[in-house]
Amino acid sequence: MKQKTRSNTRLISRSTLSAAIGLVLGAGGAPLAANQPDLTAEEFEHGKTIYFQRCAGCHGTLRKGATGKSLEPAETMKLGTERLAKIIQYGTEGGMNNFDDILSSDEIQLMAKYIQHEPPVPPEMSLELMRERHKVFVDPVDYPTKPMHGRNWENFFLVIERDVGKVAVVDGDKHEIVAHIPTGYAVHVLKAAEHHNTLNAKDPGRFWYTMGRDGKLTKIDLWARPENMKVAEVQVAYDARDVAVSGDGKYVIGGGYWPPHFVIVDAESMAPLKVVSARGVNVDGEYVNESRVAAVYDTPNAPTWLVSMKELGQMWQVDYTDIDNLRIDMIDSAKYLHDGFFDPTGRYFQIAANASNKMVVVDTKERTLEAMIDVDKLPHPGPGANWIDPKCGPVGGTTHLGVGKVTAWGNDPAGHPDQAWKVCYETFTDGPGVFLRTHPDSKYVWADQTKHPEPEVQQSIQVISKETREIVKTIRLTEKAGYAAVHFEFNNDGSEVWVSVWNRSDSKEPNGEIVIFDAETLEEKTRIKGFYAPTGKFNVHNRIHHVT
Repeated sequence: MKQKTRSNTRLISRSTLSAAIGLVLGAGGAPLAANQPDLTAEEFEHGKTIYFQRCAGCHGTLRKGATGKSLEPAETMKLGTERLAKIIQYGTEGGMNNFDDILSSDEIQLMAKYIQHEPPVPPEMSLELMRERHKVFVDPVDYPTKPMHGRNWENFFLVIERDVGKVAVVDGDKHEIVAHIPTGYAVHVLKAAEHHNTLNAKDPGRFWYTMGRDGKLTKIDLWARPENMKVAEVQVAYDARDVAVSGDGKYVIGGGYWPPHFVIVDAESMAPLKVVSARGVNVDGEYVNESRVAAVYDTPNAPTWLVSMKELGQMWQVDYTDIDNLRIDMIDSAKYLHDGFFDPTGRYFQIAANASNKMVVVDTKERTLEAMIDVDKLPHPGPGANWIDPKCGPVGGTTHLGVGKVTAWGNDPAGHPDQAWKVCYETFTDGPGVFLRTHPDSKYVWADQTKHPEPEVQQSIQVISKETREIVKTIRLTEKAGYAAVHFEFNNDGSEVWVSVWNRSDSKEPNGEIVIFDAETLEEKTRIKGFYAPTGKFNVHNRIHHVT
């Protein structure tokens, strides 16, 4: 949407605008600084929406910075509107995307001005409000007792359709879309109870839980007919990222960016049960009001969740055996904890402290910090990858938001103690990436380069040989302006690799596709069209069997 020009929009005086913002901030309407740019009320609201959708994840709701730099007015006003607009338009080599193909020129100017104003503070969210926003669409007593569609649901892919607030269910055998399910806005992650930790859970992999950027948790039943797959939802935050299911299948945990808390809900009904604040004192001894909950994972070998406290630099290991008397072990590490993955044994969790340029390793058996590995700028493994290196043995790996590089480290302290938690090797790619992925039966590691500002690189993926550690193929998926290649997932037997072609601008029409490659020959097999801005993909079999 283009911004209204000043010729047809009434300008609000500084004192009036200060008072309006003060009502949101609760700051009493303090006057704006003399060199802050004027904004209309409509411009301010539109800037607030864009910031939430595009910027808050890296820079924080209160703009204090995390993966991205601080955008508080004290810092942004030093740069000024012209310089800020150029940074937003073209991106930076440090890992910030260019927005010239996402935002209009008017919107870029608007955001350059908006971030020179004080950030509005969103309200808190009570358990009572969550209960009001809890909806059941299919009563559990009416769930089907067998799959109703005659498809191989264990090779389904659940694909995030970011900009329309939906998840597509795709038949991995037939390469066709089964359903588009309404969910929260810009779903970040989907999870199901994993098979190896669900001895008491019913039908592991059948029920999936999504977390939207708007804090909406949605429950999906893959046995149902397409029109009945969405069975329940509840909003647990205004801004959120991750979700996990307890090993016994009884509970779901949702982590909030704002308010900074996590919420435990009943996995069957989705009724919210308990709220736990994430605010606290960080590893530097400073109190943090905006302590966001990033990754949350069920631990394969214990009745606990791992909850990453991004700004605190702590991993909280939360025992869910008695939710009325939660045991929480707070494990100090480094800032800012973002996303991670388990080693093949399920004992060690490897998570990026991306602003500290470290991979943090937590021992979930001992509930202690195992190691911190120095890597390059802004590590980001996404769902991660484990493989066998011919020299170092078992390794884990990550891409980086700030540099074109894949780093691999030893992660087998029992079998290869000399290599454990040490960098094994690095492979340089053409640009910064967000995701890498592999499969135990594959000879390759696949890495994207989504964070590079140049279209040719951003639209290309690179395939790395596990044996030689070298790039064996670079594949450009599209040459359409505004599109990027992002995220990988293998099918259930490891014979195919699925990659998203994502249109980075908002669109309400089908505008993306998934490209499917032969995992052995690296040749393209087919493309599935009809997606709305597809990003992450989750294969049922691989996810519930902990295949990385």
